[in-house]
This record gives sequence, structure tokens and C-alpha cells, in this order.
Amino acid sequence: MIGLVLVTHGGIGAALRQAMEHVVGPQSQVSVIGIEAEDDLLARRAEVAAEVAAVDSGDGVIVLTDMFGSTPSNIAIAMLERPAVEVLAGVNLPMLVKLAKTRGVNDLDGCATLAAAVGRKYIASASHLPPTCLGGATCCEPAEAPVLAPVVPQIAPPAPAPARRTRTRSPGLISRAG
Repeated sequence: MIGLVLVTHGGIGAALRQAMEHVVGPQSQVSVIGIEAEDDLLARRAEVAAEVAAVDSGDGVIVLTDMFGSTPSNIAIAMLERPAVEVLAGVNLPMLVKLAKTRGVNDLDGCATLAAAVGRKYIASASHLPPTCLGGATCCEPAEAPVLAPVVPQIAPPAPAPARRTRTRSPGLISRAG
């Protein structure tokens, strides 16, 4: 079974785990680490590495973070140095529910791909839902919304140097040699 480690800001991961287990029942091989502003980051990185090792039964580990580019995410990304580890940023409850249901039968890459797709699928704007969905706990499907291409975070290129101003003569001026 694929292990899960949630590395998030503060208590976000613990709340997500509690909600996931409310939906699908208790889960083994799941660890939660909340990163606080005052934490010693090297110590927390070592703690995350220890938890990754603890939940790995040989099928791999998915480390989930709440926001790409954040301190928890940067600590999680350092775990990619280990074999059979994947990192997903932007964790949400649908992702965790899907992982809980599939991590015993899918491989690491399949679970990571499926979780990312489910995480995106269940983000919706209520104003784009059909009216039948707005009446309460009825089953509905989101209305057709534009399909957005995934955004791959990139490092911005350095800003170009400011253009140098050079002095030129105006074409209307004639210089007279004396």
C-alpha cells in the first residue's frame, strides 16, 4: 500500500486527515506534519524524512502539501531525493478520499496522477453549476466550464537590463562647419 505524508501549514493536514477518515474510515500508513513559522526547518525536514520512511511499505509514498512554493512544499520537495516518492501540492479532501480508496490497488504513478486529476475536478465555482445543483444535497454535475491547461510553476527569467538612451541628432538639424 502506498504511504501518505501530509506536510502542511499548521493544523491543515490534521484537519484534512480527520475529514478523510470521517468519509472513508481509519487509515494506516498516513502521517501528518504541521509546519509552524518558528520551526527549525532542518529538524522538520529530518522529521518528514523519518515519516516518509515510516509509512513506506515498499510501494512508495506520496507527500502532499497545501501550497506549491511554500515552506512545507519546499521541505516536501526535498523528499524527491528518495526513491519511490512523489510530491503533490494543493492537497484537498477529494484527493485524499481518492487516495484512500486507490492506494492499495494502484501503483505510485497511477495514484499520483489520479489524485491530481480528482483534486482539479472537484474545484468548482457555484455560479457555473446548473440550477438543479443549488437546491441542496441533490446530485449534480458541474456545467460545462472551460478546460484550463495545467499551469506549471516556473522561475521567472531575469528582468532585461534597462535600455540605454543614446543621443542622436534630430534629422532637421544641419551642422555647419566653419
